[in-house]
Amino acid sequence: MAGYSRDTFPHWSSHGDKCDALETVLQLDGSGVERDDQCRATSGSWVSVYDGKTFTDASDLDIDHMVPLANAWRSGARYWDQDKRKAFANDLTHPQLLAVSAATARGKGDQGPEEWQPPLESYWCVYGRAWTSVKSPYGLSVTEDEKSTLVKMLDTCNA
Repeated sequence: MAGYSRDTFPHWSSHGDKCDALETVLQLDGSGVERDDQCRATSGSWVSVYDGKTFTDASDLDIDHMVPLANAWRSGARYWDQDKRKAFANDLTHPQLLAVSAATARGKGDQGPEEWQPPLESYWCVYGRAWTSVKSPYGLSVTEDEKSTLVKMLDTCNA
């Protein structure tokens, strides 16, 4: 992946009130979240949509990029300017950023759905829809294997 580095996607940008994108996602995805004067989550409860596990310590979570930055790079983001990559890496409009268990996020890594699916099969429909709703507006390409797996995941929507 010539030229790729996570640094080409400036992430965790400021969202005001001393909060960055990471802390904002923890607030949005959690329940009863309390923050300190630096906007860090000090308490709350989070359910990891990938595996259904519940957490009460934010340090047990990772903020996952639904479409991993490396996958986006391979799919066309290498042609974007840095402002567009920053917008993608901090996107709170689309389902791009999720607070999930650190173990599942690290297991996913930079893999697409053809290589990794959430362990919680009841989430596959939502995952497939979210993946496409992130890739489509950014004009990112989809491989044949990726498309085939997404179709299988989306077929669970009617199950």
